Amino acid sequence: MSTPFPSLPGGTWALGDLAVTRFGYGAMQLAGPWVMGPPADRESALAVLREAVALGITHIDTSDAYGPRVTNELIHEALHPYPESLHVVTKVGATRDEQGGWPTARRPGDLRRQVHDNLKSLRLDVLDLVNLRLGNAEGPQPGSLAEAFETLVELQQQGLIRHLGISNATEEQVTEAQSIAPIVCVQNMYNLAHRHDDKLIDRLAADGVAYVPFFPLGGFTPLQSSALSAVAARLEAPRMSVALAWLLHRSPNILLIPGTSSTAHLRQNIAGAGLSLSHEDLTELDDIGR
Repeated sequence: MSTPFPSLPGGTWALGDLAVTRFGYGAMQLAGPWVMGPPADRESALAVLREAVALGITHIDTSDAYGPRVTNELIHEALHPYPESLHVVTKVGATRDEQGGWPTARRPGDLRRQVHDNLKSLRLDVLDLVNLRLGNAEGPQPGSLAEAFETLVELQQQGLIRHLGISNATEEQVTEAQSIAPIVCVQNMYNLAHRHDDKLIDRLAADGVAYVPFFPLGGFTPLQSSALSAVAARLEAPRMSVALAWLLHRSPNILLIPGTSSTAHLRQNIAGAGLSLSHEDLTELDDIGR
């Protein structure tokens, strides 16, 4: 049995009435290459999910589009019946095509089908939190989210969704969503080198809304920075550990969902995120994305 960390880095955050660890786990990497098909090692994928929960993580991020259906089915197999403390967050608004693309699917009928697909694959009666994915594979795109978001609000009113969030969104879309119904999180691309959402993060923190960065370590191209390397060398720590620790220091409303298909890497990520950064370290790191 795994030995839990004394406490996970960053403590906890309230997603509405749901208390989650600020250090969570993103399940996307459990699917096959390019997030298509089954994992190369199914037992290892199941082991990572069980290890995450054993280590105290209470926030798992997924989507029925991953695989598709692969990560949700792995989560169900590994963890059902789910511990009361565990909260599974999913997203809708995109599907997969046979070429591995991510075509948008935000018409009301598309969204209703995706919500029911997530309920079915996770074997849940209610989804804790559903993020509406906006934009496209190139990033956020301007435009109203009203029709799509109002569809999710209807499903929330029907008792199928507990809380709502948005993903891949512009600041204007965040404002529009909040004018329609409460949101508990925004999930956008953000890391040491990509700081476009700095003002939005501070605004959301004041509102008590979580910010969940995807690609916290740079995505398919890992973060490259001489300043990051210098701080890591000074701390005698891996560069990516320093990048994760910086995110937790950046703002109390930032929640981490780094993904991995390795239990050893999962533990390394947790230990790394708990690094103590000095004022000098933070100042040096803050200059990277500016």
